[in-house]
Amino acid sequence: MSERTSGDAPRSKAQGWRQHWFWWTVTLGALAPLAWLGWRAWQGALGVDPVNTINNETGRAALIVLFLSLACTPLNILFGLRKVLTVRKSLGLIAFVYAALHLANFIALDYAFAFDLILHDAVLTMPYILAGSLALLILAPLAITSTRGWMRRLGRNWKRLHQLVYVAGVLAVLHFLWQAKAAERDEPLLYAAVLTFLLLVRVPPVRHWLVMQRTRFHRHKLPLPRAVGQPKPAE
Repeated sequence: MSERTSGDAPRSKAQGWRQHWFWWTVTLGALAPLAWLGWRAWQGALGVDPVNTINNETGRAALIVLFLSLACTPLNILFGLRKVLTVRKSLGLIAFVYAALHLANFIALDYAFAFDLILHDAVLTMPYILAGSLALLILAPLAITSTRGWMRRLGRNWKRLHQLVYVAGVLAVLHFLWQAKAAERDEPLLYAAVLTFLLLVRVPPVRHWLVMQRTRFHRHKLPLPRAVGQPKPAE
């Protein structure tokens, strides 16, 4: 058996990139806000209220990346883009990372680990804290059980468990909506509308109808078969 040449490793890396370029592009794009936030923190460029900046940017990134994860199935239903399903898991894990950083910033920097005060605010005066905490508590087991090993252990229950991501999405939107001031509710209401659409596409009758429409559209786009002996149309 001949030894591998020195050029085999670069060639295999290039082949791996060509095969998984979409996954790498989407994953690195989803992590870009975290890298940018870290760079600004290193440079001391987070503004006059760094805690609030970290809070806003990690929370918004968590919500957007979570919605991108939820959008993978609708994109496949609407357009037949099966490639987007390959990034669904990684987007969900990145959304959990952003949400965990959002909570860590809140507990450590905003409230300085004053858990009694956090509990008082969450239960009595600021229900958005409770909604956000519940969303993260739901995402945590989903992130832990996202591996193939857990899929085998849980069997059919794995899919049932991971359907809780829809509940986490609703709680995340409520968290954003309840903490926003009256003049700043346009953005959370937009997220609520997007989430409603993403969930509606998953309703079985709606999903079936959309798949039928997509199939019919592609069937009409296909060229009609040419009869035997029929000349080709002039170019």
